[in-house]
Amino acid sequence: MKRIFTTVLVKTIGFYINLLSYVFPRKATKLAYKFFSEPREGRLNPNLIPEILQDAEIEFISIETHKFPVYHWKGNENKVLLVHGWESNAARWEPLLPYLKKHGSSIIALDGPAHGLANGVEFNVPQYAVFIHQVVQMHKPQVIIGHSIGGSACLYFQHRYNSPFLKKMILLGAPSDLEILLKNYINLLGLNSKVNQQLNRYFVNRFNIKVEEFQGRVLASTLQVEGIISHDTEDDVVAFSESKKIASGWQKASFIETKGLGHSMHDDELYLKIEKFLFNS
Repeated sequence: MKRIFTTVLVKTIGFYINLLSYVFPRKATKLAYKFFSEPREGRLNPNLIPEILQDAEIEFISIETHKFPVYHWKGNENKVLLVHGWESNAARWEPLLPYLKKHGSSIIALDGPAHGLANGVEFNVPQYAVFIHQVVQMHKPQVIIGHSIGGSACLYFQHRYNSPFLKKMILLGAPSDLEILLKNYINLLGLNSKVNQQLNRYFVNRFNIKVEEFQGRVLASTLQVEGIISHDTEDDVVAFSESKKIASGWQKASFIETKGLGHSMHDDELYLKIEKFLFNS
């Protein structure tokens, strides 16, 4: 019953946006983008921070109107930056931390826009990349690990900023093409071609990004760092083929295929492989 109600609600929203597009196209575009970019989960209650995050030093960074936390588990000079995905937060990395801590690494994580303890209501990859760039400038990590759309943000970050500090990158269950993400969203709401075109123009005008040109394969082709791309064949959130696209453009990356992990990608065997890649153990 809950699923039926959700489906009806989603289609009703889509129907309203479609109607609006013929009368107030700009308002329809803003509303369509709002539903595309605003996460509904992943927030943290400041009074109920997960224990794993309480163990870290927490510093809040401000960039214009944005304010977001950086969590730091201090260790040696080897620094690893962790970047979570959609409707998540830095606490999602708890299962991976022991594999990094046992080598004494300094571990840094952040909450993305409108997630965790960060302010705001809007999430987008370009802004997330700005957050990542700020943290990289401050802490100079040699390794970055991103999950889901956090992996896409890592890819976009390194493509855009070409950090000289970064030596290795790991992407877990990452989507590749913005066009696919937008198409899935449009199909979910049943939006018409007029709204589709308006959204495409919105990305160009606001972010200077053509939707059809934002491809993981293209972004990855500019990378000079070593990497691992891993994706689960049973991922029901991001298609397995998306990571394959990224891999096709990244010459210095190896691909790890998993089965039965779903989208979370939490797995001891996978983390052991990552540990070996990072520390040659």
